[in-house]
This record gives sequence, C-alpha cells and structure tokens, in this order.
Amino acid sequence: MNLTATRNESTTTPVHDNTTTPADRSATAPENRTGTRDAEGMAVASFILGLLGLLVLNVFLGPIAIALAAVALWRGTQRRGRAYLGLGLGIADLVVLVALMQMDHTVSWSF
Repeated sequence: MNLTATRNESTTTPVHDNTTTPADRSATAPENRTGTRDAEGMAVASFILGLLGLLVLNVFLGPIAIALAAVALWRGTQRRGRAYLGLGLGIADLVVLVALMQMDHTVSWSF
C-alpha cells in the first residue's frame, strides 16, 4: 500500500480579503479614540472654566469645571494634571463665592 500526497499550491497560500478599506477597519476604533479625545478636551475645558470662574460667574463656572474634571478623570484622560487643576479651581471658585458672600452679605460680589 502506497500513499502519496499531492500538494496543490493554490490551497496552501493564504487568502487575503482586500475588500475592507482602512476606513472600514477603523469603524469601531473611533468610538474609543473619540472618548479619549473628548476626555482630554474636557480636562482642558475644566481648567479654563475654573480659572475664568475665579474672576466672573463663579456660581456657574465652578460647578461646570468640577463636573467636567470629574468626567474627564472617569474616562481616563491623559491630561490628569489639568483635570485635577480644573477640579481644584472649580472648588476654589465656590470657596471664593462663599467667602465673598459672607463678607458682603449678598449673593453677588464686585471689586
């Protein structure tokens, strides 16, 4: 009994499916990429709004800066320092508001 195997070259070569384009392959990736990019933008926005809130509209900008910093940290931003600064400045906005409200006995304050 002799067994011989014939090798067919067309079946041993890998078949590549070139029907998908790079844009199709990354159709699921932008969700992750966008989330990271959004988190980084939120970290920067919380820092800017917290800094701006020390001067004007701290009753509105302080809580917004705190919320943006918390969401940016929760989403895992690469700019953790800016998110923490935004969180600290948002809290400082509210502390300044409370201190000036106690000094002036009013909700608004001016220089």
